[in-house]
Amino acid sequence: MPVAVVTDSTAYLPEGFAQRYSVRVVPLHVSGAGHGGLDGVDVGPGELARALAEHQHVTTSRPTPAELALAYRSALAGSADAVVSVHLSRELSGTWEAARLAAEEVDPDRVRVVDSRSAGMGLGFAVLRAAAVAAAGGQLGEVLTAAADAAARTRTFFCLETLEHLRRGGRIGAAAALLGTALAVRPVLHVDNGRILPLEKVRTTGRAMSRLVELAAAAAGTGQVALAVHHLAAPHRAAELATRLDERLPQSAGCLISEVGAVIGAHTGPGVLGVVVLPGGLAGEGGRPDTG
Repeated sequence: MPVAVVTDSTAYLPEGFAQRYSVRVVPLHVSGAGHGGLDGVDVGPGELARALAEHQHVTTSRPTPAELALAYRSALAGSADAVVSVHLSRELSGTWEAARLAAEEVDPDRVRVVDSRSAGMGLGFAVLRAAAVAAAGGQLGEVLTAAADAAARTRTFFCLETLEHLRRGGRIGAAAALLGTALAVRPVLHVDNGRILPLEKVRTTGRAMSRLVELAAAAAGTGQVALAVHHLAAPHRAAELATRLDERLPQSAGCLISEVGAVIGAHTGPGVLGVVVLPGGLAGEGGRPDTG
């Protein structure tokens, strides 16, 4: 492929997708979950859930510019003429800034960085769209546009058992965290312009799941749509949510299910359920994009 696609571990692509789409994944760093290490390499969802259950303090940090530069140089030393590097929101992490510094060091004309303004499959769908265009022979500008377009179309909604993990990690303010203090309240949040913001509150987990389906359906519209469900330590609820989404949105090719890893999970906590919606779907997957 003339253009290589790089991302970070918070895309949480379903197992095997990075290899299938030839995506290079640079992991973030995790501390406090046992011995710590690299997200998705040394620390997975299971280790994180156990650490949080034991009330361990888990912290995360971005990849270094040197680690990202190594991935870019490796891609350019292979068959790629250019690199598109797509990352989680700069409002949530310093990863985008590290990627920008690495691109400047390696070759800013050949390495371009995209802020997905999201995380999880909100990032992952942009990565997969870019990778599909690259695999079809798309040039740097086409792959860059494909990633940015998919990122702009994606909507993310999720519900938590508690807002405490987000508050501790500084991803949401103390005032907003009050939303989840009432007994049996399940906060529903969304990603808006790269930031995590409260959307509403519901009384039960069942109602929260119903609201996620309703919000996803409203965001999807009537055309094709790509869907993904995220969870941490809640596989049965995730499967139920995915089934309900497939029933409500038959225009989907099938809902992907992916468990979040340590970086996102440390800030959401066990029991999180999320839905990522890409209206229009991965349009043009396997073919050259419409750039008109």
